[in-house]
Amino acid sequence: MKNVLLIIGVVFCMQISFAQKESAFQGGEWFKFEMSYSKFLKAGNATLEVKESTINGRPVFHVVGKGWTTGPIKWFFKVKDRYESYFDRETGMPYKFIRKINEGGHTKDIEIDFDHDNQKALVENKKHKTKRTVATEKDVQDMVSAFYYLRNNYDTDKIRVGEIVQLNMFFDEENYNFKLKFLGRETIDTEFGKVKTLKFRPYVMAGRVFKEQESLTLWVSADNNKIPLKIKADLAVGSLQANLEAFKGLKHSFQVQFD
Repeated sequence: MKNVLLIIGVVFCMQISFAQKESAFQGGEWFKFEMSYSKFLKAGNATLEVKESTINGRPVFHVVGKGWTTGPIKWFFKVKDRYESYFDRETGMPYKFIRKINEGGHTKDIEIDFDHDNQKALVENKKHKTKRTVATEKDVQDMVSAFYYLRNNYDTDKIRVGEIVQLNMFFDEENYNFKLKFLGRETIDTEFGKVKTLKFRPYVMAGRVFKEQESLTLWVSADNNKIPLKIKADLAVGSLQANLEAFKGLKHSFQVQFD
């Protein structure tokens, strides 16, 4: 359950050529995921919600992501995570990112303000009461805004099996060059019926959390919504699976096949 929203957000960090003309999402969209550890043990839940707001007079989407443990796991390892991103409604570029987490007593409270013109990020660590400015890469995204930015920029007709795509991402106080491989198309069973999907494998850092670089697999709906349906992760200890169990506020019709 640890790093639930990190897993959900990071797996969508890829860069695909612009093609989709109409936005894939809208204000009021909401997802709920059920997390399970080692297949059978329910670990918790996570949600992602899109709101419309303004920041410094600019219209933005404000996304709030939450993750928390449930059931027996929370008795010995309690998680309560909150991630927020404010990004431009037109360009998708992030202005502010917030990460406030408590994972088994390990806490962080970080707020980041992006200056894209000067390629800088002001990082405020509220836990340690520090502020510092860090240079960023061009067109950098945070881990939440990246998911929504790329949903609007999928070119599903041109994605080829084996293709590796990349994205500049900034997380906490560091720049990341994230890579992800397209594995192909697959129809999977979901809570809602059979759904056509795009299947990906992101490259992550092996070590404390993930078993190896290719420890994650994800399935995204192959329609105009581009929503996350299923995620599998091989962790350093055990495995984690996330499945979309509820949603509302989709902008486009959700294509489901029934036997």
